[in-house]
Amino acid sequence: MIEVWWSALTFTLGYNTSLVTIGAMLLGAGAGMIGTFVLLRKRSLVSDAISHATLPGLALAFIAAGLVQGDGRWLPGLLMGAAASAALGLWLVQLISARTRLGEDAAIGAVLSTFFSFGVVLITFIQSMNVTGQSGLTDYLVGSTAGMLASEAKLIAVCALGLLAAIFVLRRDFLMVCFDAPFAGTQGVSAWRVDLLMLTLLMAVVVIGLKVTGLILIVALTIIPPVTARFWTNRPLRMVVLAALLGALSAYLGVTLSSINEGLPTGSLIVLAAFGLFMVSFLLSPQRGAFATLLAHQRFRRRVHLRQGLLAVARDEPIFDGLTLRLLQRRGYIRRDGVATPAGHSAARDAEHEERLWALYRRRYPDDALHQEHSGLEPIARVLPPDAITALEALLQPRAGEPT
Repeated sequence: MIEVWWSALTFTLGYNTSLVTIGAMLLGAGAGMIGTFVLLRKRSLVSDAISHATLPGLALAFIAAGLVQGDGRWLPGLLMGAAASAALGLWLVQLISARTRLGEDAAIGAVLSTFFSFGVVLITFIQSMNVTGQSGLTDYLVGSTAGMLASEAKLIAVCALGLLAAIFVLRRDFLMVCFDAPFAGTQGVSAWRVDLLMLTLLMAVVVIGLKVTGLILIVALTIIPPVTARFWTNRPLRMVVLAALLGALSAYLGVTLSSINEGLPTGSLIVLAAFGLFMVSFLLSPQRGAFATLLAHQRFRRRVHLRQGLLAVARDEPIFDGLTLRLLQRRGYIRRDGVATPAGHSAARDAEHEERLWALYRRRYPDDALHQEHSGLEPIARVLPPDAITALEALLQPRAGEPT
């Protein structure tokens, strides 16, 4: 089993397997890229509606091909039927949300459930038809690469490559509309036209991915990689690139794992691989990961306790909190009996002086102070320039007992 998987990973298992893997990787990259723009545009649920809307068109195309040639499994016809049905579903979502008082989420729910129900009825009818290939129709629900022909794999690879090229060309217009549609209009970029192109490319991803991940799971490939990429960067173009790489990696792992046994579902393994990468990012990302967030919270908590402890020492107030006492003892600011050391008195005076400077700064410049994160804890010399600190020192009134 391990040897078979290794052969698939190194593209030595066979021509067809390698071709399918490359096509799925291109599809995953395209899904990650267009999914990033859809996510930034806050329209991720549209992909769910499109994916479920493909089922009636897929079934009708199968029926038509079966009546003509006795076998409904003609991939170009199935893809065209799915595309037409998805386009109709997308148009209905846009029409309902634009011409009625219903929101886009309600329109998506109505179209998704109606089209999918109609598709299930058609599939039930197909099972009673005197044509071949009915069992292969379920492959478009959950994805399958085991029985994919070389011609089908080539078609998917070519379409995915064209999709990648189109997204790459349109990336700047997409980003402009995602972040500031009115400004894009002043630059001659039509937000309506860009939205239409974005959703058309999303529809293309869904249709192309029917054979690889299935219409039920293709939506995950357009959402999980962009969300995963968001853990690693704040820059949109980097997010697009990372989502493409993560989508390709998810497809690579899922397809190669499914090649171990014919019964393994390709789409499910691709989604599970994407979810595995998501969990790794969720836990280990240095910026937004769970562990990094927990460590940052603990550091912030210690800084608060240390500052409050030093202020209590400066004001000769009793300290009862155990964490505050431990932090002060570790720094050598107090002894075991709670008495402040000379270093503790010095640090306490500095802390109180900084506290007074920050309080004066917040009173004098409240708008600027709002933009300073945790300004009461950060040393003021790291935040404000020297001339600003000198000006605050000149305005600071000496406390009783301090030299003027």
